[in-house]
Amino acid sequence: MDNMLHVSSSPHVRAKDSTNRIMFYVILALLPTTLFGIFNFGPKALLLIVLTIASCVATEWVFEKIIHKKSTIGDLSAVVTGLLLALNLPVTLPWWEAVLGGVFAIAIVKMMFGGLGQNFMNPALGARCFLLIAFAADMTNFKTDTYTGATPLAAMRNGELINTMDALIGRTAGTIGETSTIAILIGAIILILLGVITLAIPASYLITFVVFMLIFGGHGFDMNYIVAQLCSGGIMLGAFFMATDYVTSPITPNGRILFGICCGILTGLFRCFGANAEGVSFAIILSNLLVPMIEKITIPRAFGQVKEKKEGK
Repeated sequence: MDNMLHVSSSPHVRAKDSTNRIMFYVILALLPTTLFGIFNFGPKALLLIVLTIASCVATEWVFEKIIHKKSTIGDLSAVVTGLLLALNLPVTLPWWEAVLGGVFAIAIVKMMFGGLGQNFMNPALGARCFLLIAFAADMTNFKTDTYTGATPLAAMRNGELINTMDALIGRTAGTIGETSTIAILIGAIILILLGVITLAIPASYLITFVVFMLIFGGHGFDMNYIVAQLCSGGIMLGAFFMATDYVTSPITPNGRILFGICCGILTGLFRCFGANAEGVSFAIILSNLLVPMIEKITIPRAFGQVKEKKEGK
């Protein structure tokens, strides 16, 4: 009996990477921007990160206890959701709103749809958009003891010049994890080297955004303006860490490119013509909703199909 074959349907995938290993890699890649955020904004940033992660993990544990489901907090996905959500929040946000965001991300966006692998949008971004709608004033308050001026995106929207080097390093106002482009890129390189993500989605996203801004940004081929746009706001964090989410992005190669193009166009639309200077979160979420259609039109066709014979022939 021990030699009996195990028969199952395809696909048959064998890989050394488990869910918790991949999530550990993501946490590792997020460390540079997390540590810089704590350095940049102080102990309150650390407190907000800890509370948001704790709320996500606790919500998943309690939810699964209520529905009598085996606990999945060991896969670290709730930790990643909490960390990503915290990095997308301003350090001035009241702690209870951050906790509420963590509860919403897990209970509503993730667990209500069946848990990991079933959610139709990125839980962290879904929670961020929920907080933006529910607590708009708090979510757009970036004034701290260190930074009292507007964010780089808001300054550019008002026609002001910004220091691109400050935006690249991270010496600017913004959310906890979006300010340092250098730290984000270090994390992105870690993800790529570890094989967690490919460049298909980030590259198509950023290239499309650049082309859109060159055409519609109102500054022509001013590369300083383009670099400032890329180094400001959440576009780099979104392109490498949230648009590439396995669950909410396409699995087909061409679909990933098309998905990135959609994200780039929508981000450009929001930044150029929207009421808000950012737009990355809403752009990725709207693109998440398009994934089923994107996969349908980009699924590879079977090779060697035989046409059905007409009757009478």
